Amino acid sequence: MLGIVKELWRFRALVDALVRRHIATRYRGSVFGFLWSLMNPLCLMAVYTLVFHYYMRFNGGPYYHLMVFAGLLPWIWTSSALVEGTASLVNSGHLITKSLFPAHVLPFVSVSSAMVHFLLALPVLAIFVVMAGLPIPITWLALPVVVIVHAVFLNGVVLALSALNVFYRDVQHLVGNMLTLLFFLCPVVYPATVVPEKWRFLITYNPLAALTQFYQQILIEGVWPPMSGLVYVLLVSLVVGACGVVVHNHYKEKFAEAL
Repeated sequence: MLGIVKELWRFRALVDALVRRHIATRYRGSVFGFLWSLMNPLCLMAVYTLVFHYYMRFNGGPYYHLMVFAGLLPWIWTSSALVEGTASLVNSGHLITKSLFPAHVLPFVSVSSAMVHFLLALPVLAIFVVMAGLPIPITWLALPVVVIVHAVFLNGVVLALSALNVFYRDVQHLVGNMLTLLFFLCPVVYPATVVPEKWRFLITYNPLAALTQFYQQILIEGVWPPMSGLVYVLLVSLVVGACGVVVHNHYKEKFAEAL
């Protein structure tokens, strides 16, 4: 795993260039451009708040819309990274077939590009918090730790999935369908407290659900993430990251031939 990190640092200029190009081309030809990365979570927040809080009379508290927004931002980072990262090697096969091109850079670029959109949307969340009459909690200082843990987890998953997708193209379709299930297994539109006790393990041992709660606690509730939960997610992320490196290294010599 340290080898991958060293390689990414070695090719940091290439990573930076690819991330910039990815962000620039994503909204090329669009009237609103980058604003779509902000409007998408805002539209989703409005829809979920209307349906769950007003139509279904779901009692999510007075700041339900802020909790949903705080959960949606990392979820959009997760879903975008998984969808684009899984297909990154296949979509950029023309680069991989060139000699000496570092294939592991491409999944990392997908995760990093989605993370940039996430980070740039945080000021919008801060504005909503202030407009709601709440102070910006000091717990925002813990945000970098959670973001790093989240990034390690996503990079590990995407490294493995992108490598498998080169040989089994069903993987990218499976990921797209699994994301719907994963979304509702994370407490984005509902608090974890409403989950029945017998199903609570789906929240407790789900690292994405734990990360969602961490973001909501840090950004809205002003609560520091529990150390035990943070350590658990960190360990899971490191294991997932290591497994992703192993899977990627196992297949990387055959990428050029398969593509």
